[in-house]
Amino acid sequence: MFYHLLKYVLLGPLLRLLFRPRIEGLEHVPSSGAAIVAGNHLSFSDHFLMPAVLKRRITFLAKAEYFTGPGLKGRLTAFFFHSAGQIPVDRSGKEAGQAAIREGLGVLDKGELLGIYPEGTRSHDGRLYKGKVGVAVMALKAGVPVIPCAMIGTFEAQPPGRKIPRIHPVVIRFGEPLDFSRYAGMENQKAVLRAVTDEIMYAILTLSEQEYVDQYAAVAKAEDATCEAETGRRFPRTPLS
Repeated sequence: MFYHLLKYVLLGPLLRLLFRPRIEGLEHVPSSGAAIVAGNHLSFSDHFLMPAVLKRRITFLAKAEYFTGPGLKGRLTAFFFHSAGQIPVDRSGKEAGQAAIREGLGVLDKGELLGIYPEGTRSHDGRLYKGKVGVAVMALKAGVPVIPCAMIGTFEAQPPGRKIPRIHPVVIRFGEPLDFSRYAGMENQKAVLRAVTDEIMYAILTLSEQEYVDQYAAVAKAEDATCEAETGRRFPRTPLS
């Protein structure tokens, strides 16, 4: 109930008024049945803008830190994500990854839309990074299509570290569903999972026109933080085209 209150009364109309997002390819999102919407992740605003434009409810796997923050801000954030039906995911360790997959499969088993960011974390510089294979595991085990999605302009609107987004044109672009039924029963083969994940990331790349980096975002972020600490120079952020 709170989800629909946010979407149609409190937050959704405000986001549409402020950002006036241009939506492309919305017809590619099925009107019913289970599916995964896999997108790039550039900004905290992504969590709100994509659900605001979809006609169906979508459940995201959200990082556990959103549910455990300290103080009043932390409690309000946790209340928002819980009330909106989002699922906390502990991103530390292999077992945590398995738990996230189980939660995601539970959403798909109910015939719902599952939202996931295959990069695993927000891009710190506006580039697109290597995807993690969890999205492939869920797509193959559940036997559902994957709809690639590109958020364009949200990095400029609210880059990492900026608490209040600035008004900036935003495009939300959905691609044609990706069918991986040819890999049915092969979800335990690492080479297959890598191939499926790379195909998903290539579809996102085609939609977003970002620069691609064949490295996990968390690793690149840590390396850039180390470089900044040692040299005092911040890694340059690449603007989106």
